[in-house]
Amino acid sequence: MKFNQFAQIHVDTEQALTELQAIGLFAATATTAPLATNFAHFLRCCFPEAITETSQNEALAKLVLDEQLTVSAFLAQPTALTATQFYNVALQLLGFEVGTEFQLADPIAFMKTSHLAFNVATPLDNTTLLTDIYLLLTTHTKLGLTYLDDLANRGFFAAYTGPRPLFFNGKAQAVFATDDLIKEVVYVEAPLDTDQDGKRDLLATTILRPRVPAGLKIPALYTANPYFKGINDVAAKLHTVDQELAVKTDPVAAAKVATPPIPAPRPVNGHAEQAEQHATANQVYSLNDYMLARGFASVYAGGIGTRDSDGIRTCGSVAETVSTIAIIEWLNGKRRAFTNRTDNIEIKASWCNGNVAMTGKSYLGTLAIAAATTGVAGLKTIIAEAAISSWYDYYRDNGLVVAPIDCQGEDTDVLADLCFSRQKDAADYAKVQQVFADELQQLRVGQERQTGNYNDFWAARNYRDQAEHVKADVVLVHGLNDWNVKPRNVEKIWQALKPTGVQRKLILHQGQHIYINNMPSLDFSDMLNLWLSYELYGVANAAPDVLPNVMIQDNLQAATWRGHHDWASADRKRQLYHFTPAALTLDEPTDAAFVSFKDDNRRLFEQRGRDEVQWRDDFTKEPSVYAANQLRLKTVPLAQSLVIDGSITATLQAAVDQPAGLLSVLVVDYGQAQRLGATPDLVERHGYRLTPAGQTDDLVEFKLQPATDYKVITRGHINLQNRQSNTTNLPVVPNTFYTVNFDLQPTHFQVAAGHQLGVIVYASDMGMTLRPQTVATYQLDLNACQLDIPFTKH
Repeated sequence: MKFNQFAQIHVDTEQALTELQAIGLFAATATTAPLATNFAHFLRCCFPEAITETSQNEALAKLVLDEQLTVSAFLAQPTALTATQFYNVALQLLGFEVGTEFQLADPIAFMKTSHLAFNVATPLDNTTLLTDIYLLLTTHTKLGLTYLDDLANRGFFAAYTGPRPLFFNGKAQAVFATDDLIKEVVYVEAPLDTDQDGKRDLLATTILRPRVPAGLKIPALYTANPYFKGINDVAAKLHTVDQELAVKTDPVAAAKVATPPIPAPRPVNGHAEQAEQHATANQVYSLNDYMLARGFASVYAGGIGTRDSDGIRTCGSVAETVSTIAIIEWLNGKRRAFTNRTDNIEIKASWCNGNVAMTGKSYLGTLAIAAATTGVAGLKTIIAEAAISSWYDYYRDNGLVVAPIDCQGEDTDVLADLCFSRQKDAADYAKVQQVFADELQQLRVGQERQTGNYNDFWAARNYRDQAEHVKADVVLVHGLNDWNVKPRNVEKIWQALKPTGVQRKLILHQGQHIYINNMPSLDFSDMLNLWLSYELYGVANAAPDVLPNVMIQDNLQAATWRGHHDWASADRKRQLYHFTPAALTLDEPTDAAFVSFKDDNRRLFEQRGRDEVQWRDDFTKEPSVYAANQLRLKTVPLAQSLVIDGSITATLQAAVDQPAGLLSVLVVDYGQAQRLGATPDLVERHGYRLTPAGQTDDLVEFKLQPATDYKVITRGHINLQNRQSNTTNLPVVPNTFYTVNFDLQPTHFQVAAGHQLGVIVYASDMGMTLRPQTVATYQLDLNACQLDIPFTKH
């Protein structure tokens, strides 16, 4: 295991000693105390759960300094202490086992291979010992926490009486109790009336916050979560994808629906200092839970159309964004909230310092991006994981209806229905059932499944068009194997934010649509603690300079993360690979060559049980039962590794014997090797402890899996009728060749030396596109086909 700690700040001796005093570990006189006295004091503090001297002695008796000397013997008769002895003890304190994980003769060798920080100065003097202890407290344990976090979870700060919040190594520490949180619900009034009842929509808002000293105001981590109050079963409402690809005609512009005026604000009949509704929700989002004990409130709101709130779901619309930022405006003191839905008793967020960060994955992170593009005051930063930046890039691709993986038949109307949890309360639903039915119809018209084109509906849901308004700093997290929210969403918003001047950070992992806060190989929680302490408390920890601009997980080696200056930069080198009948090659073809394949793989797909996962494997592996439905080419084994960085551009010259057609492209790494799983493996159930009060998460890690013969690198799709743009329809004359040029999903992927880079060209994708019944024959003019691959050095 490697422990990649990007947020560990190395400080000078004076700063280290000052901070050690601040957390109550040492007094100012420690610098003049005997080394053995300081070491003994530190060791006794390493067992805060042991409340008597006898219990401490029993714990210390389990530790050794080297092969001959136990800690107990050293404490009974102190001698000089070496760096080797110190780090033997340190590794045991961090949870590593003598003999199986490290050797007492050379603990430094293990620390080097594990990327753990150390100082090899020896023999140790008193000042060096104290600074080494500081470094140890900021180093990760075997289970992925800093050692100080581990101590805090075991009671280190139980008797702490100093200032709150407390910062150590630039990060907020767990000095707030979370076993007696204030849990409350208020109703924020949004400047909307989406359910058309003549009153502004009230939004149920759940707040979890620690009790704090009088006069202290704390920041808020706000998660806009449309799933927070439950979801509906929409399996029967999915669109059929077993249908022909339409011959497009220019669509009739949808009639604009008049927006009724926003009702006046409610009158205020009084004010309250305390909420009158107790929240029953427990901690629900690990990052927010982790930060609660460190002096941050957690705020959750489902938004319009969710249970206990007014309004209807509108899936990505401007109204949804307005609903989202209403909560921020209340936290920042610029909007009203009420203690209940009836009495109009106003309550202010008097506990909040007005600084807000938004957090969350998928739809939750999407709403964070949407909110940031409004420039709303008070929103200091967003942490958007696996987030949509344009809904078109979620549900469409180059003029095609393309589903998120494993979500065939879903679209904006289905997702709105899924999240419209007001349906769960019968009387409440009855009041808005027809209004919501009308909204679903508007969504169906606007999304235009019959064309797949980009239009005003999708433009209104393209947050990147508003990137210039972003004022909040941004952290983006995304999986390079996420085929739900595909990587184009993060790459495009990353590029769109460049001119804004906001601080940007990007973390790219090798996973699918997942959270990555609970992996020992990456100090994700530490990084975001550093970031949030800087953004919301104003701690001068230089977080923007400490953290790399881009952190990318290596796809060949386990537990390996690297810092980069940028991703998919405009100045990357590019390499053209040409198509020939025999191979994908760097040499330009000299002879004319045409190949053909049939698009009838729906027939075989149905015969084999309509299993999309099985289809993906059968379609890509060699030999493939779908060989007649594709063109597959490979390079010779690569003489040296190739690091693909950004979007591969595919250029194809193709004809089809039908008046409509589509092309799909897979780029594949071929070569037998162990590869990282796209879903992390469980390391320890409940092994990641979030707070001293006992909240946990499972500890997981990306691990190398049994050897496989291939790995899909990226993919892309295009409608031949949209060969000019995703807004323009052009006719397809059967058996006429057309040139299409389109970007595949961006990536960062190292193809190992000795492996072969492969490309598969085909038409219908059983897991993502429509599935026509008509058998179509496609031809490719190989002389005009190529892949333009951006690459960078390892």
